[in-house]
Amino acid sequence: MPDAIQIRRLPIIGDREIEGLSDVLIDCVEGGASVSFMLPMSRAKADAFWRGAAASVARGERVVLAAEDAAGAIVGTVQVILAQPENQPHRGDLAKMLVHRRARRRGIGGALLAAGRAQRAQRRQDPAGARHRQHDAERLYARQGWQRCGQIPNYARWPDGRPCATTYYFKFLTVTFQR
Repeated sequence: MPDAIQIRRLPIIGDREIEGLSDVLIDCVEGGASVSFMLPMSRAKADAFWRGAAASVARGERVVLAAEDAAGAIVGTVQVILAQPENQPHRGDLAKMLVHRRARRRGIGGALLAAGRAQRAQRRQDPAGARHRQHDAERLYARQGWQRCGQIPNYARWPDGRPCATTYYFKFLTVTFQR
């Protein structure tokens, strides 16, 4: 990954961060990513999602990481969902791993996955789902040592409305369960 990219935890998500995170989300959805949103992908929908995520960060339910370029523009993001059922305190779910199309193929996705895992190092496993058109996400997870555990057909829809499968991956961390 180029030195110009920095991964930063966002303890507070203000208007500047919401704008940058929304830009990335809009770009990914418009590029065909199945990440819970349908076309048309409006700024209002993206901003509302990130405002909800910001409130969740403030409550301590999730961590939002941002990849920023040398100018400070957000070019990627990943979340770690900390709020889990009481019988699953060992889990930290990685979610919404997004990289703007103009910043892809520079190691940003791998750096975001590693940083997300580091945020939850005391948890035992990190499940993640990936939906993708050209299998880039599958290759990324495999290169990072994640294990594919299955695929669910017609789990969600692409932004244009066609059904798509989701593939689930997991990675055991080296930390043991704590009681």
